[in-house]
Amino acid sequence: MTASAGIPTDAQPASPRLALRSAEFRREREAAWAQLEAILAEIEKRGIKGPAAEDLQRLPILYRGAVSSLSVARTIALDRNLLRYLEDLSLRAFLVVYGPRASAGEGFASFLARGFPAAVRAARWHILIAVLATALGIAAGDMLVSADTDWFSALVPSDLSGGRGPASTAAELRQSEIFAPWEGFVASFVVFANSLFRHNAIIALMAFGLGFLAGVPTLLLLVYNGLTLGAFLAIHAKRGLTIDFLGWISIHGVTELAAIVLAGGGGLVIADAVLFPRRHGRLATLVRKGREATKLGGGAVLMLFVAGLIEGGMRQLVANTDGRFAIAAVTASLWLTYFLSGRRRGARVADGA
Repeated sequence: MTASAGIPTDAQPASPRLALRSAEFRREREAAWAQLEAILAEIEKRGIKGPAAEDLQRLPILYRGAVSSLSVARTIALDRNLLRYLEDLSLRAFLVVYGPRASAGEGFASFLARGFPAAVRAARWHILIAVLATALGIAAGDMLVSADTDWFSALVPSDLSGGRGPASTAAELRQSEIFAPWEGFVASFVVFANSLFRHNAIIALMAFGLGFLAGVPTLLLLVYNGLTLGAFLAIHAKRGLTIDFLGWISIHGVTELAAIVLAGGGGLVIADAVLFPRRHGRLATLVRKGREATKLGGGAVLMLFVAGLIEGGMRQLVANTDGRFAIAAVTASLWLTYFLSGRRRGARVADGA
């Protein structure tokens, strides 16, 4: 393993078979990871004019390869050091490939005021498909775990379950989860919120970035994300905690689920360009659709930052179900108003053109 590339060495594997798979996986891909890391380091140090022209041309391909590697690594459960390395590499590449090219202040203000809401409206059918995929996963997860609680362990990874599962009692779920005491500013708004943002941002990044594979991995990821939520819903329903759980999850879930769905919608926009290039050709269609999809991906990351703050602290500060539902309703109304903002103005501009 080349230390200069920053690629971590193997943690102690669980079995010789896993070690072989891990070694083969690394050997086939680590050269591309090292190339991507070198290009990113050059851009971060000297700006976009730093790397050679051929390196800039390879950058999008290397980025998509890193996202694909991350997806495979998560599937075959390689060591955590490698997963963290690929997550960091993919996030860095995403910001470089899809980051704004205008000045930071002007570009950010324009993006928030017009770009992001307009991209959401333009991709409404792709977003609807992402919503349906997530809803399908929630319904399937709920039905499977309701019929047989053993499905919970199959659908929800241990690091995500947090000790919750079929053996949890109603009292345990209330005291340690739904109405757990607030842990203080630093633990809630800094440590926990940062961890939540990182985890959800990776999911959104993968849902967006894997759209170039005809959208199939994007849809599967959205369904799986729904499966885990449905599994949690079933466990709480069996303990008579359905309403309290929905209130607990809705206060941040309105923003979090919407962000992941929007990222998935962006991935489906890219898939649409790949599968149906239309009269302009595949490359030209990808360039045009890619700009709009990027706005969805970037906006989704910002929404996940907001969701992390809400989930990290506000959810436990509001320790009653009615208050949580009220905040969720206000949040949903604000997001809906925001996404519809500028619609009439945009229509007038189009009519004038």
